[in-house]
This record gives sequence, C-alpha cells and structure tokens, in this order.
Amino acid sequence: MVLVWRVQSPPPRVAPTTAELPSAVVGPPVPLRETRATLDPALFVGKARLAHWVAREIPEVLDQLYCYCGCDKHVGHKSLLSCYTDGHAAT
Repeated sequence: MVLVWRVQSPPPRVAPTTAELPSAVVGPPVPLRETRATLDPALFVGKARLAHWVAREIPEVLDQLYCYCGCDKHVGHKSLLSCYTDGHAAT
C-alpha cells in the first residue's frame, strides 16, 4: 500500500482594501499631534535618508508612535514623528 500526501501552498495573502475593513478600523482621520514639516530626506545619506523619506511618506503612522529615547521629556517632542522635524532622528 502506498500513501501519497499532496500539499498545496496556501493562497497568497492580500491586504484588505479600505472598503473591506470594518468602520472601527477605518474611521475618520486623526489630526496629527506634530504639525511641523519633516526635514528633506535629501539632507541625509544612507539609513537616515531612508528613515526621513518614510517619515515624509507616512507621517500619520509615526505620529501615533511613542519615541523611547525620552525626547518628549528633554526636547519637547510629541511623538516619533517629531524626531524627523529637527534632525534628532539622524543622531
């Protein structure tokens, strides 16, 4: 007796569109806590340039993240996005 086990790979995962997300997830846009513009990524090189580019592309995400370096207490930053407005993120 021969037993054959056939394994199929799962279908590729595709991110849901906004129309497919529950309203609690989509909701109204949240105003940014940090209102200053991020620094131009062209001012930096390497990973710092990439990080500043990301900050410029998705500020609403970085503005919701806490920065763990303590800059909120010492420099007056409001969120991780603040670090990309004054060069703090490149140091």
